[in-house]
Amino acid sequence: MPGSKSKSKSKSDKQQQQQQEDRRDPYEVLAVNRNATDQDIKSAYRKMALKYHPDKNGDDPVAADMFTEVTFSYNILSDPDKRRQYDNSGFQAIDGDSQELELDLSSLNTVNTVFAALFSKLGVPIKTTVSATVLEEALNGAVTVNELKLGQSVVRKVEKQTADFYSVQITEKEARLGLVCRVHSSNKSKFKLLYFEQEENGGLSLALQEDSIRTGKVTSAGMFFLGFTVYRFEQSNSMSAAKDPDSAFFKKLDGFQPCEINELKAGTHVFAVYGDNFFKSASYTIEVLCAEPFSEEKEKLKDVEAKIITKRAELSKFESEYREVLAKFTEMTSRYAQEMQTIDELLSERNTIHAAYTTNPALKRNSSTSKVKNSAKGLKSEEDEEDSRKEKKEKDKERVKDRLRKKKWFNIPVKMDRKKPC
Repeated sequence: MPGSKSKSKSKSDKQQQQQQEDRRDPYEVLAVNRNATDQDIKSAYRKMALKYHPDKNGDDPVAADMFTEVTFSYNILSDPDKRRQYDNSGFQAIDGDSQELELDLSSLNTVNTVFAALFSKLGVPIKTTVSATVLEEALNGAVTVNELKLGQSVVRKVEKQTADFYSVQITEKEARLGLVCRVHSSNKSKFKLLYFEQEENGGLSLALQEDSIRTGKVTSAGMFFLGFTVYRFEQSNSMSAAKDPDSAFFKKLDGFQPCEINELKAGTHVFAVYGDNFFKSASYTIEVLCAEPFSEEKEKLKDVEAKIITKRAELSKFESEYREVLAKFTEMTSRYAQEMQTIDELLSERNTIHAAYTTNPALKRNSSTSKVKNSAKGLKSEEDEEDSRKEKKEKDKERVKDRLRKKKWFNIPVKMDRKKPC
């Protein structure tokens, strides 16, 4: 019933509104102010995620709810577009978009992991986070750190949801010239490249994280400490892009954000490679390089990223112009269709008036009848005429078949050899 549908709809709207009112401000949940940097938000999230993670709190429902709320808040504030939407219009602005939750695969059972892997294969974006166990062990200084020399490549395998840790020693000169850490996998393994800062108690806290991205047949990730602002590029949601390709294009460079750390001091620095595959270990090659031999590449990188930043500003302006022209084009095409219909109707009316100029009652009556029929039913469409022609052809074929069936037996031609005697 229409009445019951409207009631149920209004009830669901009230429930959704109530849910929005019950939610806490993401800034309040993560205990950061509204001017917090990306690094502040990440640090706050990691501390709270460790505190309320299911691995540490067992079946405590309060901790589980807090962990969900912390993750939900982080997914809003860590995304520049969603953060801007929330700052402008609150939860209502982002509820229409699908929320990408970051999953800790180590906390999922086998069935849920299978489903997550399946959805990932189907193209559903699934973001993963570093296992709370790995982060806690690093924070407590309970991890094995392998020494890695500058310019040396190491080929290894890391088990899923575990991490291999490496320490690199650099001098004042090397720190000034810049440092680059790159990891790649030729068998398209998924992994995360991590950078840890050393705490006063000897533990390690996660400071930077780069997810591997696939380029052709290779997956790779890199961190660049070159003494000037470098940028990371986070890919946009592919499902959102499929829904609205125009918006996806104009927001494409929104994921181009400055890295929190751009230079390192002399001393020991710790990196790690985290296995991010769903089921199998990840094969990888890691190398840490001094940027001294790559002075030309440094200048090229600085130049191209400056161009990208300029292009992002131009794209914002171009979007306004594009939307304005697109709205005008839509308006013009709509008017074009209306004008065409109006012209056809006027010409039809003119033809009817012309046909009315006669003293022949039959023609006048036919003209009047035609006018009534046209106003009531409209002119016969081209599709109807096509159907009529097809139907006529089918009937003609049937008539030919009937005539052939009715032929007498004696009308059948018989060949005879006249040379042979009877």
